[in-house]
Amino acid sequence: MDGEEGLRSFVQDVRIAISLCTRLPVGPAAPVAEGEVARASWAFPVAGLLVGLLGAVIYWLADRLHIPPQPASVLALAATLLFTGAMHEDGLADTADGFGGGKTRERKLEIMRDSRIGAFGACAFGLSLLLRWSAIASLDGTQSVATALVVAHGAGRAALPAFMRLVPPARADGLSSEVGQPPMQSVAIALMLGVIALVAGFGVGGMVIGVVAVAVIALLLAQLSRRQIGGQTGDVLGALEQMAEAALLLIAAALL
Repeated sequence: MDGEEGLRSFVQDVRIAISLCTRLPVGPAAPVAEGEVARASWAFPVAGLLVGLLGAVIYWLADRLHIPPQPASVLALAATLLFTGAMHEDGLADTADGFGGGKTRERKLEIMRDSRIGAFGACAFGLSLLLRWSAIASLDGTQSVATALVVAHGAGRAALPAFMRLVPPARADGLSSEVGQPPMQSVAIALMLGVIALVAGFGVGGMVIGVVAVAVIALLLAQLSRRQIGGQTGDVLGALEQMAEAALLLIAAALL
């Protein structure tokens, strides 16, 4: 691959990742070929950095307007929800409803495809919002908030390609099945970007804590998903992002 072709592939991957993880209309004009989304998964942390930056800018603007930290944190969180279309939150809610409300594998998958939200999903969504809001609101100063948001959104998505590669799709016709298995190169780059974000924001010690926390969450969710539905779905990936993001924000609240 020559330099021009490599640059074109790089830009294509970033556009695919951003268009998947946010509402920005930057996706490729031509239909995405089979395997391109899986290859582009290395750029999920890049999309996350953009989401975190937006939240940080909104918090900074609120602070300049002398809005107190608690409502400023709500505004920052709301901005990230709007920017992503709450897709990860929806995945968390659907996963909680399916795992908590279904008795058989087939019924769990059926519930997860239902757009309506149940009690388990509402509780999971509410707890996620409360945890993230309280963590952001507890931080001291716009710089700490900006660091926490960028790191949590960037590194929180870094584990997704590895999870997609290690945990098989639960359905033959679902989003995860259509996307395919990310190549090892994409997995390695995503993990490296996550580690870089953690070191830059939390330092080496904080990076170790963050890596361990996200790894434990991913391993537990992988085991639970295999037992509940036989693998992972797009909803489970959304749940993983939410859990990792919340954990990293809590770590930021403790460290920063």
